[in-house]
Amino acid sequence: MSEIIGIDGRTQGERTEQREPSCLHDGSSRDVQTQSERQRIGRILDGKREEYAWFVNTYSQQVLDFTSRIVSDSEDAKEVAQDAFVKAFRSLSSFGFQSSFYTWLCRIAYHESLNRLSRQQIHYVDISDIPITDEEELSTGREERIALMEEAMDDLQPNERLLLHLYYYEDRPLREIAYIMDAEANTLSARLHRIRKKLLQMIKQKENE
Repeated sequence: MSEIIGIDGRTQGERTEQREPSCLHDGSSRDVQTQSERQRIGRILDGKREEYAWFVNTYSQQVLDFTSRIVSDSEDAKEVAQDAFVKAFRSLSSFGFQSSFYTWLCRIAYHESLNRLSRQQIHYVDISDIPITDEEELSTGREERIALMEEAMDDLQPNERLLLHLYYYEDRPLREIAYIMDAEANTLSARLHRIRKKLLQMIKQKENE
């Protein structure tokens, strides 16, 4: 497998042209893509292992971007992304198309990232004890507040940063995020609320500094 995993073999610029086409956000195009991937996976399971290179070339940069949002060290993020591709290949027969291949791959990459972090001693802000209230919500209406939000996000736990990114920046539905992060959608909704409250507190503190 290592000979077809190209994450650490090319620059990001060389990978850019192989990002998932923007048209795949359209429902019909996504269905066509899913059908094509289903056929490729069928051929791989029939013994044509070289077909897996298409998945690596198509999604390697996206998966690296994903793991980089959880694992801060760039080399570690590359290793985790490569491990995710290898694990997905070895588990391909168990993939039941309950999601898109990329979403399934992100789920694997998420757990591989957590496994890597669990071997490191890193301390982040704990938001678990922040109550849910109806106080002022986090607003990103001003550019300086957006900059402060980005700075404050660095102090959150990796899975909290990922949740914010998937929900607000990639506009993914909670049910899909819940699948990737192996959590209940209602739990993530409550967590999002707490994270917003925490970020608001942190931003206000930075604005007063």
